[in-house]
Order: sequence, then structure tokens, then C-alpha cells
Amino acid sequence: MAPGGSALKEVLESTSTGMDYEVKMAKAEVHSNTNSRPTKSGGAGVGKYGMHSNNGVYELLECPVCTNLMYPPIHQCPNGHTLCSNCKARVQNTCPTCRYELGNIRCLALEKVAESLEVPCRYQSLGCHDIFPYYSKLKHEQHCRFRPYACPYAGSECSVTGDIPTLVVHLKDDHKVDMHDGCTFNHRYVKSNPHEVENATWMLTVFNCFGRQFCLHFEAFQLGMAPVYMAFLRFMGDENEAKKFSYSLEVGAHGRKLTWQGIPRSIRDSHRKVRDSQDGLIIPRNLALYFSGGDRQELKLRVTGRIWKEE
Repeated sequence: MAPGGSALKEVLESTSTGMDYEVKMAKAEVHSNTNSRPTKSGGAGVGKYGMHSNNGVYELLECPVCTNLMYPPIHQCPNGHTLCSNCKARVQNTCPTCRYELGNIRCLALEKVAESLEVPCRYQSLGCHDIFPYYSKLKHEQHCRFRPYACPYAGSECSVTGDIPTLVVHLKDDHKVDMHDGCTFNHRYVKSNPHEVENATWMLTVFNCFGRQFCLHFEAFQLGMAPVYMAFLRFMGDENEAKKFSYSLEVGAHGRKLTWQGIPRSIRDSHRKVRDSQDGLIIPRNLALYFSGGDRQELKLRVTGRIWKEE
């Protein structure tokens, strides 16, 4: 759980094939520490790449208000000062450079010049060396496989992005997520008043398995009107790499059990998207309390699982 959140009491029982946690659960809408090393989107590390021209065209295409590259419609004032359509709506129709009224003048000449340019991807420094027409560049960057990953931590709004090694360090240092080596796991979730938990998310562990990292999630939420628990795995990498692995989850007691087998989802998909697609082991609360035994007033749920590589 991120600093400032409710504490998680975690007890390691096994150092080989699994671990056993006693978890004191709490509402998960906590705020994480974002004063961290990884680069945020639009910050350092995203430079002005590829304008193979020294005639100032790049500067002409940069909006003077937001400093982003401009795409049609590009607007201009009667004196020729330009700005992007998003900023035009924010400056109350007044040119931020000369204070003249903007009107609805399009800078068609600059739009035409931009159409003739070829520029590299903004993620060139991260490994993308392709060149694109100016107006195709933005669409490519939205899906570029070299673009930074968003922090996969669940239960808080974290805006940090970076490559996988950077995010692993970030999760460990800033979110205090436990890191474990191994491809099998054994978690015991304990909650004294499970009926009080209506919508909570936890990210308990990152596993280092086959030289890659996997995030194990466990949470409580309402599925329609029914309270449920859900466990699922996400892969720290792209979808095409995630498909090389499979995982299984199992929970049960008293001669009964639920099992789940699937492919880990890439962290390109948010944890909320995975949860809402119900792509994981779903345990109705009544059944979870039955597995817990006793008077059904305390949750004692053991979830086991393993990860393997598909040949």
C-alpha cells in the first residue's frame, strides 16, 4: 500500500514455493507518493526530435501557449501569430502575443507546410527509429510500442510513467510493493469485518518470474448488486509478450474449490479495465465466507497460483 495508506501486515511463511500473507484490508482510495524518479508524460526525456530543417519550421509549428505541436485547424490572428485550436478556446478569442482579436482565421499555409514534413517519433530516445509524415506522427505515438508504460499500481492516482526497470524501482521504493522471485504463490487474506469492504483495491506483490515481472491484484467490489472478491495477474510488458505466459488461480475449502486459468493482461490495460472485463478469478462474498469457515463473520481466504511459460 502506498505511503500514507492503511498498513498491510504481511507474514512470510515460505521462502521457496509460496508466501502466506495476513492482510489487514482497508479502503483502497489512497494517494501515492508521486515525487519519484520516473519521467512523467510530456516531461523530460520527450524532446523535439527529427525536424531535419534549420529554417525555423519547427518553432512555427509549436503553439506559443501550450508549446505542443499544432495540428489542423491552426488558427492565426490578423498579425499572423498562430496558436492551436485547444488554446484558442482558452484565451477568450484574444491573441496571446499581440492581444488582437483572433476571429476565425485559419493558417492554411502553415498547415500545408506541415503536411510536407517527415519527422521521427517522439519516443526516438526510447528505441523507436521510424520516420512519419507530420500528420501521421501523433496517431503512431498513441500506439507506439516504445512509449512509456503507466504505473500499474492500483488503488491510487499515480501519473508516473517509464520503462519497465524504472517502474519496478518506483513500485518498490514509492508504493512499497513487495517484490518476490518465483512462479508460484500462496496468499491468505484476512479481514475481520468483510461486510464493511464495498470497493477496495490492493496490489500486494510483483513477481519476478522467467526474468519478467507480473503484478498480482486482489480486490473487493460490487458486481451489479452482488459483493465479490477478484484476483488477477497483469504482465509488465506489451500484450504480444503477455501471450507467451499463462497463469492459474485457485481458492477453496471444505472439499470445494474455484479455479481460474488465463493469460495475464498487459499493464497497457488499466487494472480497472481488467476488473471490469471480469478477466480473473471471481469469488462471491458468500462463497468466500463459506471457504473461511467459522461463523462467516471473518474472511480467511487462501488464494494459490502459479505462472508458466507457453512453448
